[in-house]
Amino acid sequence: IWLDYIDRGLLDEGGLQRLIDEDGLAGVTSNPSIFKKAITTTGLYDDEISSQADHGADAEDIYLELAVDDIRRAADVLRPVYDATDGADGFVSLEVSPHLAHDTETSVDQARVLWKRVDRPNLMIKIPGTLAGLPAIEQLIADGINVNVTLLFSVDRYREVADAYMNGLEARARRSLPVDGIASVASFFLSRIDSKVDDRLSDHPELQGKTAVACARTAYSLFGELSASPRWQKLAEFGASPQRLLWASTSTKNPEYSDVLYVDSLIGPQTVNTLPPKTLEAYRDHGEPAQTIDNDLDAVAEQLRGVASAGIDLGKIADELEAEGVQSFIEAYDQLLDALDSERSRLRTA
Repeated sequence: IWLDYIDRGLLDEGGLQRLIDEDGLAGVTSNPSIFKKAITTTGLYDDEISSQADHGADAEDIYLELAVDDIRRAADVLRPVYDATDGADGFVSLEVSPHLAHDTETSVDQARVLWKRVDRPNLMIKIPGTLAGLPAIEQLIADGINVNVTLLFSVDRYREVADAYMNGLEARARRSLPVDGIASVASFFLSRIDSKVDDRLSDHPELQGKTAVACARTAYSLFGELSASPRWQKLAEFGASPQRLLWASTSTKNPEYSDVLYVDSLIGPQTVNTLPPKTLEAYRDHGEPAQTIDNDLDAVAEQLRGVASAGIDLGKIADELEAEGVQSFIEAYDQLLDALDSERSRLRTA
């Protein structure tokens, strides 16, 4: 379990450490929406915003300073987890600007800057799994930089992401560079899939609320096939770590569905689930830990056939969701910078 949230209060008041000690929390993810909420609503960043503004920093510089500081601190809190698991867990994720989702070269450049600036081995740089993101993922892995691939909505794109990960490791091996100690996750966004597909299944209520889990379990089956392939086995012999599947967007949007649907349904080896605080609280209260990832695989195939028979093209759905996800993060990022600019002006005036 990872936490899909971060703010300074969680760090200052020991909340992150308690989650590690009491719940076995093993990582943290962030995104522009999360930082927007943390920075603009808590009041915990006002002094630093004011100080940065006094030194002439613009909104983007202030954001990076605040975000990098929080990520460093969270990484330090999670470092014992990273060490205890030999680098398998204990990661904190930081995203490149969402404006770079379709810009390979600048994504790589910014990722390298963030990697050096945070300077923690348990950092993951988040790169969206767009077509432009694929060569960026490959290059960053070849550089030895940990990558969290975000905004995945289809099994086909996951296959391409897994290929990019292995390409990067193989590029290192060809240069006689070590491939051990490099980590990556492929983040499959779930609730957004069901929200989009369910709207088009009004005539098939028996199929609603099941597509995201079916896609995730199909991706996990592919993960198993790739892990058994000769190509991966050769990399594993050199000490490479598998690129785990991470379940994201796990807060259930439809109130008729279980609030832990995307947790209870997808538990299995070599998976990660990143939960917003409310979903983590719900799972603590009434989650049912058990291996479920490979349950009902016949039903998975039947579900996907049913969706196709209903005239729904999941490939097209994935493209729509990717575009919407990128735009959503861009809007949150721009709103964050606008809010920081306003706060910067207000604090300087005060």
